[in-house]
Amino acid sequence: MYSAAVEKLANEFKLKNELPDISLEGRIIKNSEVNRPALQLAGFFDYFESDAIQVIGRVEHAYLERLEPVFREQVLRELFSYKFPCFIVCGGLEIFPEILIFAEEFSVPVFSTELPEPDFLENATRWLKFELAQRVTIHGVLVDIYGVGVLITGDSGIGKSETALELIKRGHRLVADDAVEIKKVSYDTIQGTCPELIRHFIEIRGIGVIDVKELFGVGSVKQVKNIELVIKLEMWEDGKIYSRIGLNDEYYDILGVKILSNTIPMRPGRNTAVICEVAAMNVRQRYMGYSAEEILNKRLQAMTEKTTE
Repeated sequence: MYSAAVEKLANEFKLKNELPDISLEGRIIKNSEVNRPALQLAGFFDYFESDAIQVIGRVEHAYLERLEPVFREQVLRELFSYKFPCFIVCGGLEIFPEILIFAEEFSVPVFSTELPEPDFLENATRWLKFELAQRVTIHGVLVDIYGVGVLITGDSGIGKSETALELIKRGHRLVADDAVEIKKVSYDTIQGTCPELIRHFIEIRGIGVIDVKELFGVGSVKQVKNIELVIKLEMWEDGKIYSRIGLNDEYYDILGVKILSNTIPMRPGRNTAVICEVAAMNVRQRYMGYSAEEILNKRLQAMTEKTTE
């Protein structure tokens, strides 16, 4: 279970702290959803997501404004008694005095923002999904090749970093070497990045550690990238059958997301960097609806049918 600091949220969206005396230290968010209290403002609290941040906009503000003062105090007091991570008023709306009174009583941080409520909801939800995403660290190299995020895996010493270095020299961008931090940001999307400690560094056996950003410039690195292809490097085994036509797709499972995968056998004379480039271009073609394997298969079927007539 991952969490995000309330203070980090406030800094990310430049929220104004309306109760600075309430300490933000140690306050965390564990729910990636952003809740707009609706029925709760009418006094119904069953199934209330009290572990989510609470946000109100024009609709909720207008409703509260029309309530009888006594009832407004009652529902707001009960609302803040759940001690959720924080309360945010959007659109630069006036904050009711009761909100500040009960927030202070139950020690709940209150923030305000000039952002309209729909804009804040969209951006905050996306940010929370990323911060609280399921994650794993994989040994490998992540490179952006022609806009395709390619994760290169394989046994230690097989040549992953050397392949990445050749790709960087050919104009592609390094995301991570050695350790790739992967987050599941949606049901079918995973993103990779590099731990801060080793960001932009590559270890080349016989040379040592090099700083890619300093050697090749800022255009040679990238902070984060969606992973769309996995290339598994392995030593060539005589007698093992490797895919030659590619009609049967391979997939690599990461956090429950199946990513298209290619296994590349390594042997002297094979240019692994060029093979990775071609694999990435092939994936782009497939996204655009073209499959060379299927075209060749149709031609073979047509030829077979013609010869049997």
